[in-house]
Amino acid sequence: MPPPKKDASRHTEIRNSKALRDYFVDERFEAGIQLLGTEVKSVRGGQAQISDSFGRLERGELWLHNAHIDPYAFGNTQNHDPRRPRKLLLHTHQIRKIAMALKAGGRALVPLRMYFKEALIKVEVALCTGKKNYDKRDDVKKKTQLREVTKVVKSRRS
Repeated sequence: MPPPKKDASRHTEIRNSKALRDYFVDERFEAGIQLLGTEVKSVRGGQAQISDSFGRLERGELWLHNAHIDPYAFGNTQNHDPRRPRKLLLHTHQIRKIAMALKAGGRALVPLRMYFKEALIKVEVALCTGKKNYDKRDDVKKKTQLREVTKVVKSRRS
């Protein structure tokens, strides 16, 4: 008999709500992130925010800047700085690919979501191209049209 499933409500996922609105997502990568113990406990409690964060290449390593992880409520004097840069852990060939794309210009490394994969915390980062204002307006028009069509289809079914 297989072991019982773990409680899904305990495992949270932090999403970047601004990413898909402001960027065209080109390529996605799954990266590990180097965290302290109190940071892991805060993320497990859902006390993190990555909507204003970005990735940067420094000395051949990828770093996640501006990600806010609240200090752990039951931590001690050795609690962490909420906005400290955190190292992203990727394979060397993935780092080279991202570095070439960032050096070419016009693209940014944006975190899309932070989630648990078994006991590890992973960050889904993507190479993105920024949207212009008219692109954003087109997206809003498409969403409203789709919403209206689904409303009409639902009313016809009943």
